[in-house]
Amino acid sequence: MSATSGTNRSTEASDTGPLTVSNVMLLDTLWASMVSLYADLTSAAAAHGLTYSQAKALNVLRQGPAPMRALAGTLRCDASNMTGIIDRLEARGLVYREPSPTDRRVKNVVLSEDGAAAVSSIRDGMHGTHQALDSLSDAERTTLEGLLSRLFVTKDDRA
Repeated sequence: MSATSGTNRSTEASDTGPLTVSNVMLLDTLWASMVSLYADLTSAAAAHGLTYSQAKALNVLRQGPAPMRALAGTLRCDASNMTGIIDRLEARGLVYREPSPTDRRVKNVVLSEDGAAAVSSIRDGMHGTHQALDSLSDAERTTLEGLLSRLFVTKDDRA
């Protein structure tokens, strides 16, 4: 069977026999999870007067300064949109721009102390996500982190 759009792979054989959970079922579960995570982050960010996109940018900057182009790539948005997001964060004192130490044409975006406090508070305020994660055992947490990292996270995506 080919892997075409909308194909239910529940009847395909794996090395150990037919799949018991189809890709369609997994996609539905992932989709529901993403919707819940998005809603939780959006709500926590709004409590600080920030948008979802602004909260995502702050979260990425927790890892350290980043050039605007790299931020746009990581957040999968247009560079001009990234400029608007960073301008609004900078106006609130949550980030600042500084020249790159390796290329004077490039400006790095840096998380300020207020920005670090805001992103920490936003992450703490994601009550639904924390409640769901708190219900997992240590073994389940380890398994979940391993699976998510294996499936979705590259070195450049860690945030």
